[in-house]
Amino acid sequence: MELSLLLMQQIIKLFIMIFMGYLIVKVGILRSEDSRVLSAMVLYLIVPCVIINAFQVEYSPEKASGLFLAFVASLILMFVTLPAVNLVGRLLKLNEVERTSVYYSNAGNLIIPLVTFILGEEWVLYACVYMSLQIIFFWTHCKKELSREKGIDLKKIFTNINIIVVVIAVILFFMRIRLPKLLTETFSSVSGMVGPVSMFIIGMLMAGADLKKIFKNKRAYLVTGLRLIAVPIFSLLILKLSRLVGIHTEGRQILLIVFLAVTTPAASTVTQMSQLYGNDSEYASAIGVLTTLASVITMPLMVLLFQSVI
Repeated sequence: MELSLLLMQQIIKLFIMIFMGYLIVKVGILRSEDSRVLSAMVLYLIVPCVIINAFQVEYSPEKASGLFLAFVASLILMFVTLPAVNLVGRLLKLNEVERTSVYYSNAGNLIIPLVTFILGEEWVLYACVYMSLQIIFFWTHCKKELSREKGIDLKKIFTNINIIVVVIAVILFFMRIRLPKLLTETFSSVSGMVGPVSMFIIGMLMAGADLKKIFKNKRAYLVTGLRLIAVPIFSLLILKLSRLVGIHTEGRQILLIVFLAVTTPAASTVTQMSQLYGNDSEYASAIGVLTTLASVITMPLMVLLFQSVI
């Protein structure tokens, strides 16, 4: 129960940040369109710093085996959940923004501060495994969906700064290479911006949208239910059947971190990519707000469910 209450407090803080972004547009300091600049900064500058910073820890066999467990669990969930979401999307006739909002969680912005606050900084490394894998999916599957491109340009994928940074970060960890303190401290400072700036973007987009029209959209509530209830329960069932918890001495905590990443609201990256590639960013931001608000209740409940099942 204590863990659930801590989660609730952290999510409320994020919702307050969304309101701050909303307010700065409403009082006329910035325009809603200015959030496009912030979106580019998050995707191409702040997130890479988060990845590099997280993997700059001391190597140990125990950490390496824990990373392997987090990697296997994350990969299984992503590959099993994707066709399930696509099937539900076809049955319910969900559009690109709705499908990607159901599938992609806001792990990149939420999981690191949540894990740091609840379990401690030493556990953040495992949190970044799911986040790093999701980044690869963002720049392949998600980009293809939201930009409505017919194919995947492999050259653009492998030259994308986020993919390159993931590879570099993993190599540095396993080769036990530590960057100069000045660099790591800088990356750490920039990394701390990811949550607030992403929430500001959602709030700024909401300020320029027709809120009555958006929140009367019943499909947004359907997407919220799928993202926060259906996907986490389906993922928990997969984790239970996989029996991965027994392959590491701290398997339960590592799987909890992976599961926490799945239970977070709709990814703010969906909003940012919708904005960059000309899709419905206002609708994406509305789903972001709805899922963030509802997650105050659903995330603690899902953690309680995990503790009783795993």
